[in-house]
Parts: sequence; C-alpha cells; structure tokens
Amino acid sequence: MKKTLSTLHNAWALAHGVPPALDGLEGRDGEDGMATAEYAIGTLAAAAFAGLLLAIMRSGSLTGVLRGVIESALSVG
Repeated sequence: MKKTLSTLHNAWALAHGVPPALDGLEGRDGEDGMATAEYAIGTLAAAAFAGLLLAIMRSGSLTGVLRGVIESALSVG
C-alpha cells in the first residue's frame, strides 16, 4: 500500500510539477502491529509442531525409523 501511494505521489509530481502533501500517510500503511501477531502465530505453530513431534516420539511407532535415520546421518561413509 505504501509503495502504491508513493508511486501515485511520484506520478502526480511528474504530471503537475509540485507533489501534493502526504498528510499523515507516511508510515501508516495499515500494517503497524502486524509483526507481533505474526510472531505470536509462528510461535504457536512451532509449539504445536513440537508437541506433535513429542507425541509421535513417545508413541513408539516411529522409534525404529527415527533411530535408523539418525544412525545413518551420523555414520561416515
């Protein structure tokens, strides 16, 4: 949104010579505060994924497969 307004502002300046004032538009692109919500959602998703992995590891159904993957990753050659 901010880039769109900036592009329109520059186009107006090219067409009319004097750019109009950007009263209150700079820094107000409507995305203020979104970073915190995105971090919260990302943290929640990571915690849920960790819980899922923990549940799978404790179930014992994939223990052999995971042990094989880890052993093959740690082996040389």
